[in-house]
Order: sequence, then structure tokens, then C-alpha cells
Amino acid sequence: MSLSVRQRRILADMGIPVWRSRIALEDKTEAAAPPTESVPVVGERAEVVDAGAPDAAVDTLDWETLEARVRGCHACAELARERTQTVFGVGDPRARWLFVGEAPGAEEDRRGEPFVGRAGQLLDNMLRALGLDRSRDVFIANVLKCRPPGNRDPNPQESAACRGFLDRQIELIQPEVIVALGRVAAHALLATDEPLGRLRGTEQRYQGVPLVVTYHPAYLLRKPGDKARAWQDLQRARTCLSKPLTD
Repeated sequence: MSLSVRQRRILADMGIPVWRSRIALEDKTEAAAPPTESVPVVGERAEVVDAGAPDAAVDTLDWETLEARVRGCHACAELARERTQTVFGVGDPRARWLFVGEAPGAEEDRRGEPFVGRAGQLLDNMLRALGLDRSRDVFIANVLKCRPPGNRDPNPQESAACRGFLDRQIELIQPEVIVALGRVAAHALLATDEPLGRLRGTEQRYQGVPLVVTYHPAYLLRKPGDKARAWQDLQRARTCLSKPLTD
């Protein structure tokens, strides 16, 4: 993998060592073809959006209608009562990368966007080190679309109630790789209680899509010594892409 000077600087700021002997010094350019049809801007809300019939199957909804259905969901009474707003996700609905966390926190609940606090800043730095930007190269979502009170872990019933929304997002995005951020997201997606350490370092699959498990950015803020391992996980995820990205 070739790293630019800027990317190496970002990794150094994160405390992740980069061995120069492994860096291929070559200049590459990446040209992204513009989409041929309009794509809804994630996070923007239409003034009037039809959420579809209440009994319409989630797996038949288009992107805008799915977002509206999430926004009006009351399947989990406690979460619906306590939330400020739902957090559908952010990024490119046609992204090759999908990052999945566990649930919104207080700041995410306030702003309606995932990973916007200190953990989000670290995630953005990790993305930049890969040459990615959250607004155009990836999509970031959570297992839950509502903040659990007190930032507690989602319970199984809540995860099950929200699963259809995440599954439909995956079907519509058609990512080439999914990165599960942390134990809760990994356990929910893989239906396992295996320790995170055993899930890391291997390629899993979810709905046929390669899935790589890594640490949650909030954990890395507490345990910065594991940033190098998280970087290894992201490089492993990168190898899952059908066409390698250029720097």
C-alpha cells in the first residue's frame, strides 16, 4: 500500500508507526466517475416525504422512504420517547466502504449524525490515513438508529427491531466491505458472543459481503496502544475491495 506524505503524517499524529521500507513511493491518481443519476444527500430532509404504508415491508423501500420510516419509527417505546432525533447515517449511499457502530451517543442524538464527538474525530483521521472522506467515500451507520438512555449497550430486542433498517441500507448501498466498529456492532452483525480479540484478524461475511472487525474509536481513545492494530484491520479491509484504491 502506497502512503502519501500527508497520510504518513496523519498516522504519526495518531501514534501509528509506519515503516518506510514497506512504502512504495509512487504517484497515483484517482478519478471518480460522476453518478449518472441523482443521489439523495444523506442528512438532508425533504419537507414532505411519504414514509409509505405502515405495513409496507422495509426490504421494498427506496432510500428516501427508508430514511423517513426510520425517522418515524416507534418500535422501541423507550428509545422513541427519549431520543432527540434518529440517526440514519452519513456518507455516500453508493460507497464501497460501510462502517457500522453500535448506537448514537448524546452528541450524535443532538446533531443527527453518527460519530461526531472525539471518537468521530479519530475515525475521520483513520479515514484520511486511508485516503477516504466521510462525506463521499464511505457510509457510516449504527446498529441502532436511536440513542439508548445513558449510552447503555443496545439490548437484543432493540437490535432486532432495528435490524431491518440496517439490512436494507446494506442492500441499497451494496458495499464491497463492511467494517464493524467494536464489540457490540460485531456481535450484532455476526450473531456471536465471541470476544473481539478472536473476531479480529479474520475475514467474516455478512449477507455475502466481506466484514472486518476492529476496535471502536472510543476504545482507542482509552487504549491508544491498540491504534496500530486497528490500522492493520483497516488495511485488511482494504484488501477486500474488488479494485484497490489509489492514494
